Amino acid sequence: MFTHEDLKALQAQSLKMQGAIRRQTYSPEREKTLRRFSSWELAELILKVNQSTLRGKMAADPSLPQGQVEEDGRQRWYSLDEVNEIRRKLRINRRSLMPPRPAGRRAIRAAIANFKGGAGKSTVALHFAHAAALDGYRVLCVDFDPQATLSHSMGLTDIAEEYTVWGIMARDLARETERMNASARGAESGTALPRRRIPASIQEMGLMDLRVTDFVKPTAWSTIDLIPSCANAAFVEFASAQYRHLNPEWSFFAAVARYLDQIPADSYDLILFDCPPAIGYQSMNAVFAADVLYIPSGPGYWEYDSTTSFIGQLSEALDDLSQFQGLLPPGTLPLPKAFLDVRFLLTRFEPNNELHRAMQSAFGKVFGPRMTEHPIELTRAVEQSGRFLNSIYETDYREMTRETWRRARGSFDRAYDEFKATLTASWDQMDAEEAA
Repeated sequence: MFTHEDLKALQAQSLKMQGAIRRQTYSPEREKTLRRFSSWELAELILKVNQSTLRGKMAADPSLPQGQVEEDGRQRWYSLDEVNEIRRKLRINRRSLMPPRPAGRRAIRAAIANFKGGAGKSTVALHFAHAAALDGYRVLCVDFDPQATLSHSMGLTDIAEEYTVWGIMARDLARETERMNASARGAESGTALPRRRIPASIQEMGLMDLRVTDFVKPTAWSTIDLIPSCANAAFVEFASAQYRHLNPEWSFFAAVARYLDQIPADSYDLILFDCPPAIGYQSMNAVFAADVLYIPSGPGYWEYDSTTSFIGQLSEALDDLSQFQGLLPPGTLPLPKAFLDVRFLLTRFEPNNELHRAMQSAFGKVFGPRMTEHPIELTRAVEQSGRFLNSIYETDYREMTRETWRRARGSFDRAYDEFKATLTASWDQMDAEEAA
């Protein structure tokens, strides 16, 4: 017989192993640090310019960051901040090296979602965030998953639940309830509307006093911030059901969208959501706030079957939420919910696997142009980096053969390039819709 005490003991054993892995992976202070990037990576993989051209430009302008030189003098290594300073200052053939970003636009919001566990959502979110940062974008990640894989991979572990998406939703409930109560008191009709109650648990935590920035945590990447998650945030599904009972008019699914609307438009370029493997209060907040929906799936039949179920159930859930049409506060995204783009991405793909190729063809026939061209391949380098809570971009290529590392990075680079093209097209679509 096993009780909760036995489960607690098993968790304690596992936490000891977690600590050992983190001590091996992180700095002596148990903080995750970001490695430097070589001049070869800077030229060929990050800025995508000829190495000799870059060396000439760097030599001609000593004001540019010169990095740290290896003992043998053959290679220089640059921090992410130095990479971005070089990107801002340098021009090649009069061409800026800054990534495309329309002025005056808010960040594009992309949700990585599928309720199939093991589809690679956190892996995709982590790698897209790191690829975007190396591309020169400022990124905010939002971890909606109580398993907190993305948060742990970003180096954040000791997080209180009030600073997670649950805290954002509870804060929104309190703010929305106060707004509704004020509207009821200010109504000119002779009928007094019932005063809605704010749960004592929320009032006592002081969530109403938290600022927008209190939920945002820095990471080892200077241009990536994170709204983290933690295991205790799992009760958001139970708490939110209770909150809706106390205030049935609370549009719970718009809580995170309302929060993000309070962030200045020029703070970030990309906001990336890592969704839990379920359709619930947290995942519905993610998809409602998202401009773009990215759906990763493994290359097997059961994953295809699960993905089909996911989009069907998501469709029904979004349809149900349309009942709130006309009830949302001014400025909230309109209903029914519409995405600027929806894409499907195969993960853990093995090019030499006949079944995987057959499933890739099937996905393509069903989803057509919504299917991305480049899947994310399953490689030994990705498995190795994942064991140490790193992305392939954080892994030093000297820890394996350069070709093994480059093949793994190339797979994510190609997938990210398609993702980036989707984002830039969505920005253009936002402009076109506003002009119309």
